[in-house]
Amino acid sequence: MSDPVAIFTFADALADLARDIAREHFRSTTAFELKADASPVTVADRAIELAMRVAIQERFPGHGILGEEMGRLVGDDQLWVLDPIDGTKAFITGMPLFGTLIAYLEEEVPRLGVIEMPALGERWSASLGVTAFAGNPCRTSGCLSIDEARVYTSSPDVFAAADWQRYERLSKRAAMRRFGGDCYMYGLLASGHCDLVVEAALMPYDYMALVPVVEGAGGLMTDWDGRPLGLGSDGRVVASASAALHDRALKALAENS
Repeated sequence: MSDPVAIFTFADALADLARDIAREHFRSTTAFELKADASPVTVADRAIELAMRVAIQERFPGHGILGEEMGRLVGDDQLWVLDPIDGTKAFITGMPLFGTLIAYLEEEVPRLGVIEMPALGERWSASLGVTAFAGNPCRTSGCLSIDEARVYTSSPDVFAAADWQRYERLSKRAAMRRFGGDCYMYGLLASGHCDLVVEAALMPYDYMALVPVVEGAGGLMTDWDGRPLGLGSDGRVVASASAALHDRALKALAENS
């Protein structure tokens, strides 16, 4: 990664910026609009993304930007991928489990990822293959088997019927399954508190920042077919605490599919 210290320091400053704006609006902003895809957006989503975009363009004017609310700004092979509020429904309803996601890519490969949880004051940051939580290195649980795994997904609502059947088959084999949390689930996985996250219908700004965080903590994250996640992935993702668990999860998802 070109000048990793400068990139990491700047990403941390972006997360601070997002935290301040999110806290200003959280539980005081309840109004929202529905976008064309029927997902909600608030004034806070737009304010956070705009502030991060301005900061990036001032510091790295040649870099590209892809954000959930304002689309793509074409740049060189260095790209920032931003989700100003991942979990807007949580934000609107006063639930503190929303976050800001920041990814830095070179030639479409995620080199840095940040999960910032403004309301909780928590942050996972990953760069150069190492993930830290609250400034200290963190690791996944290393769980190896589905029957011992604690499994998360955001909501049944995001799955197509056939995909839900595949997830249901996998998750019912697990020791425990839980719902909800958006990006927070992946931070919990990186810190060893859960073992497997399976989701569908995500966009690049939903998952690109998560890949370095999960993998820098010793986990693995791919699409449902085991392919590396990129800007053109189909939105179905699996994040696992170990390579062995990941392989077993992919096989379980593929059974009778």
